[in-house]
Amino acid sequence: MEHQQYAVLAAADRLVEAFGRHDRDSYFSAFAPNATFIFHNLDRRLATRAEYEAEWALWETRDGFRVSACRSSDRDIQIAGPIAIFTHSVETDLSFNGEPSTSIERETIVFEKQPTGEWLAIHEHLSPRS
Repeated sequence: MEHQQYAVLAAADRLVEAFGRHDRDSYFSAFAPNATFIFHNLDRRLATRAEYEAEWALWETRDGFRVSACRSSDRDIQIAGPIAIFTHSVETDLSFNGEPSTSIERETIVFEKQPTGEWLAIHEHLSPRS
């Protein structure tokens, strides 16, 4: 694995770990402000990080949404210039209004290398794993 792949993997690990801790600030800071999101359990595309943050806040207040753990496996990274595509299987332990649940999904996260050298997520696509 080359240096760029390690850097992308580190960025992906930070994002997944923050999500698994329900650490909103760290999680959302892993995304560029103009990042887009497609989730299989949402009826529309979220066009910005701010839209996703608002949706997350709604889930917390309306549904009692809380993430307690997240496990990533079957990981792959493809790099094309300043763009990296990270794919993985993801198993998430979460709860809604105190009721535990586990979701098993496939996820693609597209990262873009910033002028600072940091890799930020610019797109996330979450699908159910069949």
